[in-house]
Amino acid sequence: MMKAYLILEDGSVFEGTSIGAVKEVVSEFVFNTSMTGYLEVLTDPSYAGQSVVMTYPLIGNYGVCLEDQESSKPHVEGFIVNELARLGSNFRKNIDLEEYLIQHDIPGIQGIDTRNLTKIIRNIGCMNGMITTTKYENLDEVMKRIHAFKVTGVVEQTTCKESYTIGTGDKRVALLDYGAKANIAKSLVKRGCQVTVYPASTPASVILKEKYDGIMLSNGPGDPEENVQIIEEIKLLASSQTPIFAICLGHQLMALAHGFKTEKMKYGHHGANHPVKDLETGRVYISTQNHNFVIKEDSIDSAVAKPWFINVNDKTIEGVTYLKENIKTVQFHPEACAGPLDTDALFEEFIKMMEGK
Repeated sequence: MMKAYLILEDGSVFEGTSIGAVKEVVSEFVFNTSMTGYLEVLTDPSYAGQSVVMTYPLIGNYGVCLEDQESSKPHVEGFIVNELARLGSNFRKNIDLEEYLIQHDIPGIQGIDTRNLTKIIRNIGCMNGMITTTKYENLDEVMKRIHAFKVTGVVEQTTCKESYTIGTGDKRVALLDYGAKANIAKSLVKRGCQVTVYPASTPASVILKEKYDGIMLSNGPGDPEENVQIIEEIKLLASSQTPIFAICLGHQLMALAHGFKTEKMKYGHHGANHPVKDLETGRVYISTQNHNFVIKEDSIDSAVAKPWFINVNDKTIEGVTYLKENIKTVQFHPEACAGPLDTDALFEEFIKMMEGK
């Protein structure tokens, strides 16, 4: 087996064995605490520009079931595991994880101490790094490349190229695709909605002239503040009084459209076990999350909006209710996939918003 190396911008070097494609890649590194759902992680567009460290020690044991993909292809830059299961065992399996990584040209490493790697990221924060099969004797040039990397332009990379419609329900919903997971549209369709998915750069005027019952803003990758023109279009959508429900990046973009501020977290939330508290009922739910940015609570204008959910662990904002418009947003993923279905009833909340209840 070929040796592979993970080099972090703090100078840490891990040696393991190569899995997946044999190539060199520089990216941002994050860790995911999910025990299952590695295919959904690989195909979540929100990971564009990032390599993912799986904290659970054995990954790949049920292979790859292609119908579980959250998009048509993986979006992670690299994949790091403690141990890769070479043979997946599941009656739904199409191929093994190793074969899937090779097919999609994704490099990875196994056999490193992922617990130690995760602790480094937790202590120092999200950082850039490199996956390579080359053993560099002098890291100076490598470090220049690592430090120079920046996750940018990823919404444009992951959005659909043209609009399309799925479902035949009574409620007509426009879904703005900023890097949407497939199960968002599926969750709406199974609740009786006809969903038209639009590219991220679609002008608000195109959406509003169709007089949809509701508008959905999807998840997506990268720094929300980078999407200057999209934010301007969201301002127009918000002022239309059309019911709007937003998830993850959409939640952040809606906040920016109202003049609130976002900031990058130390190491973000990535996993399927994050507790969130509904401030209206006091009930706590377990949620799936994948984000590096968060709304700054002290930037929320109390005359415009109020916090809806908070994270039980670190008290960061997980949801916002807007007081003057028919808009609700959440930072976590009610569509899950993979993860708990605790909060999928929020799609019913959106249906009620469209029905004026």
